[in-house]
Amino acid sequence: MKKYALLLSLVLLTAYSVFAQQHLLKGRVTASDNGNPLPHVTIRMLGSSLGTVSGNDGYYQLALQKDTTITLEVAFIGFQTKTIKIRKGQTKADITLDPSREVLQEVVVTGYASQHKRSTAYSCVTVTKAQLREYYPAPRQADTEDYSPVNENIFHKVTDRPLSTFSVDVDRASYSNVRRFLNSGQLPPEDAIRVEEMINYFDYKYQNPTDGAPVAIYTDMAICPWNKSNQLVRIALKGKSVTTDKLPASNLVFLIDVSGSMESANKLPLVKQAFKALVQQLRPADHVSIVVYAGAAGLVLPSTAGNEKTTILDALDKLEAGGSTAGGAGIQLAYRTAAEHFIKSGNNRVILATDGDFNVGASSDGELQRIIEKEKEKGIFLSVLGFGMGNYKDNKLELLADKGNGNYAYIDNFEEARRTFVTEFGGTLFTIAKDVKLQIEFNPRFVSSYRLVGYENRLLHDEDFNDDKKDAGDMGAGHTVTALYEIVPTNKARRIDNAPVDPLKYQEYITRNNKEEVLTVKLRYKQPDSNKSQLISQILPLNRQQIQQAPADFRMAAAVASFGMLLRNSAFKGDASFDEVLALATQSKENDPEGYRSEFIQLVKKAALLKK
Repeated sequence: MKKYALLLSLVLLTAYSVFAQQHLLKGRVTASDNGNPLPHVTIRMLGSSLGTVSGNDGYYQLALQKDTTITLEVAFIGFQTKTIKIRKGQTKADITLDPSREVLQEVVVTGYASQHKRSTAYSCVTVTKAQLREYYPAPRQADTEDYSPVNENIFHKVTDRPLSTFSVDVDRASYSNVRRFLNSGQLPPEDAIRVEEMINYFDYKYQNPTDGAPVAIYTDMAICPWNKSNQLVRIALKGKSVTTDKLPASNLVFLIDVSGSMESANKLPLVKQAFKALVQQLRPADHVSIVVYAGAAGLVLPSTAGNEKTTILDALDKLEAGGSTAGGAGIQLAYRTAAEHFIKSGNNRVILATDGDFNVGASSDGELQRIIEKEKEKGIFLSVLGFGMGNYKDNKLELLADKGNGNYAYIDNFEEARRTFVTEFGGTLFTIAKDVKLQIEFNPRFVSSYRLVGYENRLLHDEDFNDDKKDAGDMGAGHTVTALYEIVPTNKARRIDNAPVDPLKYQEYITRNNKEEVLTVKLRYKQPDSNKSQLISQILPLNRQQIQQAPADFRMAAAVASFGMLLRNSAFKGDASFDEVLALATQSKENDPEGYRSEFIQLVKKAALLKK
């Protein structure tokens, strides 16, 4: 017995001696450009197998020998690898990483194996650029990416078509997709460029509504930067902001494509990162289910409260890609799951994450559209997240979001995921107005003809404006929508016959009551739980200011519109140039807390080089 006691004492003494010679190095990894925490960063001790990874909040810790000076290598996709010296006995080291300005040459891939609820084993391997192409291919227009054709809006004479009617759109997938192409050194396909989504990607500082309505309208005008003989009209909408504690409870279903096409590093692994960011925002009143689909669809996590984050994150970590893509079956199961846990007066939503490559079961646009339209009437909305490149199906994903009373975003990196699910948590998930339509009536005294910039796939018939059965776009909490019209001025007035819509104000002979009104904006919307629309309107008075005198947000929207037309080689680009886009954007950087406008300037410079 004494022998065993002595042996135990020796073991404990040895363990204590080793422990006494060690200390914990702690710190946080952040991005140098915006200070945001970086999750899952690989931190490796050079010349050793020891290392760790940062958590979702960017914090890390690593056990080191007290009397040793070491060098750490810190690596993360999309950022420059960094080495730092750690002094003897040093206990804290915060690390900042600089965004990479070059095409990736290599990437560190981290594999995880769960060992204990408080520890994680990992291994690292360096992958060369050649190997990287196998799972992170460069986007090529010859690949099987699909985009719906965009036939640009033309000018219409006010005397022939005094009304312009369209559905609002707060999607912004086109911009992040265009960014993906430019950052990989390629120009995007023309049909990948939807100018209104590029304009609406940016944050604009419009004021909240003050009259009790969920949406406010603002209008202004200035000389058109790409055609100085014309004017540019801006119509701006702002959805009311709602604090997180006042948002209704959520019943969310994560519908995740785990088919073979999702194996790439920029697909399923990035999907997991995106949803992990969302999970961190959930409250106890919120619930999450996870449905996956490949060769078949299945429920991998039943409805789970938002405060059980470990359970939800573990379910996400276990997902692996493989098989064909039964997208239709997955959508049906996701909606059925959402219906089983429906929250009255809550936010009931399916969030689909995929590259859009449906190839088993209900896969045609018509079949999927009918499934989604039917479920939408039950109060279950759909948000769509697109991932990947090479076989990306933009046309299908845009259609699904449009028909599902939801929004559509393309996630090209973790920063975009963070913006979608953290910075704009309420706007992404919580609808404050549905079926939002705009109808603009132009005054022929001041407008000879007009052209709506973008929104080609959102146009409505004039009579659709008053038809509450006609579907339209939705707005989330705090969201903004911006629309631009290029107008040709005139001083002539003329009488025309009225169309079978609302009585027109400006088509009679001009009276003194409206002599300074360029146009009237009418907006119809429904409350999320109502099927009857409400009407608000706003008048735009005449203003001949230069674009440089316009507010910074107006100048920024004009710069992005010019950029989109240059990328499309639009017939309506007029005198637009990359130099003028850069000048306007540079003058508009004052409201840029997240750095998106600065990033835009870099993209313009890349596009200018590629266009030469």
